[in-house]
Amino acid sequence: MCGILAVLGCSDDSLAKRVRVLELSRRLKHRGPDWSGIHQFGNSFLAHQRLAIIDPASGDQPLFNEDKSIVVTVNGEIYNHEELRKSLPNHRFRTGSDCDVIAHLYEEHGENFVDMLDGIFSFVLLDTRDNSFIVARDAIGITSLYIGWGLDGSIWVSSEMKGLNDDCEHFECFPPGHLYSSKQGGLRRWYNPSWFSEAIPSTPYDPLVLRRAFENAVIKRLMTDVPFGVLLSGGLDSSLVASVTARYLAGTKAAKQWGTQLHSFCVGLEVGPKLFLEVAVLVQVQVLVYFFFHTISFSLCVRVLLFQFQGSPDLKAGKEVADYLGTVHHEFHFTVQDGIDAIEDVIYHTETYDVTTIRASTPMFLMSRKIKALGVKMVISGEGSDEIFGGYLYFHKAPNKEEFHQETCQKIKALHQYDCLRANKSTSAWGLEARVPFLDKEFIKVAMDIDPEWKMIKRDEGRIEKWILRKAFDDEEQPYLPKHILYRQKEQFSDGVGYSWIDGLKAHAADHVTDRMMFNARHIFPHNTPTTKEGYYYRMIFERCFPQNAAKLTVPGGASVACSTANAVKWDASWSNNLDPSGRAALGVHTSAYEPQASASLTVGKIPNEHINKVPKILGVSSPGLTIQS
Repeated sequence: MCGILAVLGCSDDSLAKRVRVLELSRRLKHRGPDWSGIHQFGNSFLAHQRLAIIDPASGDQPLFNEDKSIVVTVNGEIYNHEELRKSLPNHRFRTGSDCDVIAHLYEEHGENFVDMLDGIFSFVLLDTRDNSFIVARDAIGITSLYIGWGLDGSIWVSSEMKGLNDDCEHFECFPPGHLYSSKQGGLRRWYNPSWFSEAIPSTPYDPLVLRRAFENAVIKRLMTDVPFGVLLSGGLDSSLVASVTARYLAGTKAAKQWGTQLHSFCVGLEVGPKLFLEVAVLVQVQVLVYFFFHTISFSLCVRVLLFQFQGSPDLKAGKEVADYLGTVHHEFHFTVQDGIDAIEDVIYHTETYDVTTIRASTPMFLMSRKIKALGVKMVISGEGSDEIFGGYLYFHKAPNKEEFHQETCQKIKALHQYDCLRANKSTSAWGLEARVPFLDKEFIKVAMDIDPEWKMIKRDEGRIEKWILRKAFDDEEQPYLPKHILYRQKEQFSDGVGYSWIDGLKAHAADHVTDRMMFNARHIFPHNTPTTKEGYYYRMIFERCFPQNAAKLTVPGGASVACSTANAVKWDASWSNNLDPSGRAALGVHTSAYEPQASASLTVGKIPNEHINKVPKILGVSSPGLTIQS
């Protein structure tokens, strides 16, 4: 991912203003460490920080048409750029960059060319012939983008909030699938798929059509001139991404350049048996005896201890899938303390205080740094599948196909605020690009046109979550995955890295946020008031990084259980008392679900503070560091 910054129509065209724009653009340098550029035309500035994936030698930005009358700064990948070049025979391209087609498409088709782009993108295009401009963002919001307004009437556009928050009177998220036109004076939606209306589709399920659509989505994302790999948690989505990539890599240009050996990456907590025994010997008597005499059940004490040392389900499953596919597999290990130490950096880079996003972003942030250190610049990831197919465990309680489908539509529309934001910013923090084939425009169209009755979870018929996706790749003759991986239960990323990760975060927040702070939370944070100590802790950090009032308004809020929308909380009456974004909050569904009666106190972070504070501290026990095993 690159970083773009544009200041359009400002009242100052001086050298000092140019220096200021360059200074702000450097705040985005982590997104594009390979090159930087700026173009000034009168009182407008277009700046760019480049991460070179396609044509590293000549694709520096901003980009121009033949006579340089049209200027573009782009963050993205245009997967069909070769086809688009062929449709423009009378144009001369300056570079081999996939984004070079944008200026020429505008010359040919005016503002109505955006839907022709197949890819992920955020761009600003300045037409110097009449000093007009357009701003556009991809269909789902896989690339991040913000828009702001200065007191002098200027319009600011930036890949991240930190590029404009100090200089704008107001700013907000630029909506996905939209275009801003200075000629029209406002926003309009260019992406208008049939599912957007949330009308119930009726197309019959065809597993081969669904399979081919996904394979095509993966294949087009193998377009790269730099080393790449796949993120492999061992869950269904990432495993399918890895399987399809491994199956079709040999026939691509990337394979000719970098070889056919696919690299895969996984992150998780791992507590070895030696450490577990050391810690258990030191604390089991103290902890269990203490809780035993303080009216908490012995069985609950045992579960608290075991959960604290739970390893990563993803590491085990990821290694198994990697062995099956024959990838060069890299495991990244981190401790709870490693993650806690990174929280402030994670919030600064992801620009959110949403609890589930921060929980999941932290392991991804740590992993991305290690991946980049290995020389890899692009990874393919599995985001989006759960939203499209109703893969979150709370979908087990969907009362009918109508509400099931409406929930999936709303989840896809909100992805830019959650999983897309996480995947984009956690990786871009270290100059790594993430591509997400499940959010391919054509694949979404195919998947969302299917009658949602086929997506409904019916245990009595053996149909678990995402059954139609699993069935599409259940090939007996040429299997894509082992059966037990193909039908593995959904595990949210923040849970899959190790259950004790979330428990450790809650415990840490409990040490830093008092009951009095929570009591006054509605006065300190009247907008999106945090309801847990963990949420309060993240909010404090966020407000230190981004104190502007507009900043807090860019983050979504509302009740949620296991990543649901607020509407879906109504599907089960018990959920309203157990609002937690972890998949384990799906009571009666997750195999490691919180117990209904003890949900408030099962994890360490939820045990009453007076109990935790009196437990003797563990001394003299080293914890596993952040290591790589290849």
